[in-house]
Amino acid sequence: MTETIKRALLSVSDKTGIVEFATFLASKNIELLSTGGTAKALRDAGLKVKEVAEHTEFPEMLEGRVKTLHPKIHGGLLGRRNVKEHSDAMKKHGITPIDLVVINLYPFEATVAKGASYDDCVENIDIGGPAMVRSAAKNHEHVTVIVDPSDYAQAQQEITANGGTSFETRKKLAAKAFARTASYDSAINQWFAKELQAFPPYMGPGQLKQVLRYGENPHQIAAFYTYPNAPKGISTASQAQGKELSYNNINDTDAAFELVREFADPAIAIIKHANPCGVAVGKDTVEAFTKALACDPVSAYGGIIATNRTLDAKTVEAIGSLFLEVIIAPDASPEAKALLEKKKNLRLLLTGGMPQAGVRSFMCKQVSGGFLFQENDTMHVTRDMLKVVSMRAPTEQEIKDMLFAFTVAKHVKSNAIVMAKNESTIGIGAGQMSRVDSVRIACWKADEAKLSTKGTALASDAFFPFDDNVHNAAKAGVTALIHPGGSIRDEEVIKAADSYDMAMVLTGVRHFRH
Repeated sequence: MTETIKRALLSVSDKTGIVEFATFLASKNIELLSTGGTAKALRDAGLKVKEVAEHTEFPEMLEGRVKTLHPKIHGGLLGRRNVKEHSDAMKKHGITPIDLVVINLYPFEATVAKGASYDDCVENIDIGGPAMVRSAAKNHEHVTVIVDPSDYAQAQQEITANGGTSFETRKKLAAKAFARTASYDSAINQWFAKELQAFPPYMGPGQLKQVLRYGENPHQIAAFYTYPNAPKGISTASQAQGKELSYNNINDTDAAFELVREFADPAIAIIKHANPCGVAVGKDTVEAFTKALACDPVSAYGGIIATNRTLDAKTVEAIGSLFLEVIIAPDASPEAKALLEKKKNLRLLLTGGMPQAGVRSFMCKQVSGGFLFQENDTMHVTRDMLKVVSMRAPTEQEIKDMLFAFTVAKHVKSNAIVMAKNESTIGIGAGQMSRVDSVRIACWKADEAKLSTKGTALASDAFFPFDDNVHNAAKAGVTALIHPGGSIRDEEVIKAADSYDMAMVLTGVRHFRH
């Protein structure tokens, strides 16, 4: 639904394009309200502007700190035009609607960036601006809010065509406005944290759960923040026993639990430095643990174990004397807890359940001067997605092993190679610059563990750029290959597989994990 715009409030620190936009608004007989430097810029351009102080009939005060914090401003922004009680109250108190708000905030981030004094930084914390932005954004059913000069053109186009903006546009602009105030508040929060040299109770959407002894290394400070309504996992886990968790414990435990959640059958993942060193499914967690441990018993020492089932006494007995840092599970039986009490330093984390499948989530990765933000890789490749490209079709067991290996490869650092048999890892090659080296390492790890690679399925997280790895896999006795496909040399790779009577399937899905 289009909302006609009759009155606009303009108050910007970044005046890019504001005179041109205000000139357009004036040409449509839209009343202009403004403050301070913005009002002066518009008057200098020959535009008729009504000062906010005149509109509110209340003077600016406290060196300009109080000028828009007034019922005639926020009532004009928050009043719902289609609610009689609101309309009556606005009429009673002489509050006129404000239909458009154009605001960008005091340049706090820029002030900090140039190394300004503490007092200057404080003075550049905007109060009235965010309040108006949030009021307008909340009432986007009726009010258009613009916080970015790049959005002037869209608003101008819609006002020209319809006299106002569409609900879809107002909703998008409101989302952008809330994102801006969240970013602004986060910048202030982080500045205070640096000034006070302490972790704040909130960081962005996260709430401080734990100040850690140190970070990835002892010379780094660190803390653990959790999101509200987080899915079952490391963020929701309660610690049943053991020493305080470290930064690396939390990181590795999260990797372990995210892996076992992929499987419907009883599963065990053993993790070291955020990479799996053994993964398996079985008829129960005892069988799964035994198979997973066999893949790399050396690396399992000092590792993390995750399971997707309630931890029982038999599984604890199977773990035996193996030194572990953490075990994470949805729950644990009283008998299992009693057995683990003997291992005073072992951390036992209970998540209270498994996370709901298929829920979209996002991840953030810090880079120098910024961060990367993306949707989590929740894609789960299924049998019906596989495309057989070899002359020989895979057997039923090969299909199971290929799907298992490809699922595990999703949780291995790229370049990732996973060899599997009977839904258990046989060899894992992780984090190499060359995929050839990852294959070699996977074969070497299997040999070190005295596991046969004959008859295994091999998964690659990305396509094979050349046929060399097919030849290397064949030498190891691999009979089935699964990878995304998409290389310009796919035909050569398939031809090489056919020459060894290998089964090869393509997923069309890549699982890079950097």
